[in-house]
Amino acid sequence: MLFDLHCHSLRSDGQLSPTDLVNRAYEQGVTHLALTDHDTINGLQEAKQAAKPLGLEIIHGIEISTVWNGMGIHVVGLNFDAEHPAMLAAIERQENCRLERAKTIAKKLEKQGAEGIWEAAQKVANGAQIGRPHFAQALIDMGKVNNMAAAFKRYLGAGKSGDVKTLWPEMSEAVQWIVDAGGTAVLAHPDKYKLTRTKLRLLLNAFKEAGGGAVEVTTGGMESSFAQRMAQYCDEFGLLGSQGSDFHGPRPWSELGKFPPMPKSVTPVWHDWYAD
Repeated sequence: MLFDLHCHSLRSDGQLSPTDLVNRAYEQGVTHLALTDHDTINGLQEAKQAAKPLGLEIIHGIEISTVWNGMGIHVVGLNFDAEHPAMLAAIERQENCRLERAKTIAKKLEKQGAEGIWEAAQKVANGAQIGRPHFAQALIDMGKVNNMAAAFKRYLGAGKSGDVKTLWPEMSEAVQWIVDAGGTAVLAHPDKYKLTRTKLRLLLNAFKEAGGGAVEVTTGGMESSFAQRMAQYCDEFGLLGSQGSDFHGPRPWSELGKFPPMPKSVTPVWHDWYAD
């Protein structure tokens, strides 16, 4: 069995439709897939329909944007009730936050001369959540910049007009949403936060105390040495281990089902999902 429990479709910031994502995962040998789009489960049903004839199992997933001690932290929810009222209300809140953020970005960019940027970004997003990558592509289409890097350097990167902060929920609150819906809360890609060992241990402790059940021990692009350290932290904090590619689209360095092996000392997050 091959579990990939972190990936994205064009329903958030991925490049493939849920159907194409599932087909690609199947081709890569993935047997259990969690579509973890940012703050939405809009791609879940399409993924399930695509997976059924292939015999690939879809696990309910989402990646929730949160804050902890003033910094952005992502929490993946796995194997939860996708129709739980509290979860649906939480997702609606997150989607509204993203929409308001996108509208604010559009207004700021229009003041910089990008008239019609909202409509252009909507066209690029094609019904998905509108995020900075969509604005970047819209700026390219409008002839304002030549490439993505230039769009972020001039308009959308840190400290620029399109770098609009959002009032995300506290990490502990998002963990509770997932737990209330019968799922497992997973701390996503701990290597990306660039924390010192002391601060990472503080984060893991706070996550565990909030009700978090697992941490991504291995993800696409993670160094094996970091995965070994996370395995030690799983033992120290009593956390299960998760894994996933964090696939957004075809890249030379990124593929569904591809990530360092999970250390054998770690109990996988799916351990109890299929217990007799």
